[in-house]
Amino acid sequence: MKMSDGLFLRCSREVSKAYPEVIYAEHIVDNTCMQLVMNPYQYDILLLENLYGDIVSDLCAGLVGGLGLVPGANFGHECAIFEAVHGSAPDIAGKNIANPTAVLRSALLMLRHIGEDKAADRVQNALERVYKTRDKLTRDVGGKNGTSEFADAVIEEMENSSTANVSDETTRIS
Repeated sequence: MKMSDGLFLRCSREVSKAYPEVIYAEHIVDNTCMQLVMNPYQYDILLLENLYGDIVSDLCAGLVGGLGLVPGANFGHECAIFEAVHGSAPDIAGKNIANPTAVLRSALLMLRHIGEDKAADRVQNALERVYKTRDKLTRDVGGKNGTSEFADAVIEEMENSSTANVSDETTRIS
């Protein structure tokens, strides 16, 4: 780890020189975790190696409600990958207990990345309405429902908003 951490730090320092407008700082990971809990607003971006990134992202997920809520995005020069921070969660696969919010929010990031803002807005608004009514939430966020009921509620909200938009259009035309 000393070698790989050292290489990472040397590369980061070198790249930071090309961006003097960006404040560059280095912190030991355990102190960073404490700082994130005490005052997360001091950070805009954290650049971390894979191991530390996994640990810190799990900590941050815990601060906002759990792994079931946090989206993930990995951007490269020619491609991007979007996934829930929790990964595939094989321990709960097929049990209808997973919260699909992280997957939906990852899809939102992807839709915005490819310029499909209108579609992203529809999903986002539906997701927010499901959370606001609290009727179909999964157990991890205080509800009593499973994955399917939650997903069906989001779909229903999207359909309702489409119907409402069509009604609004019809009213405006007449």
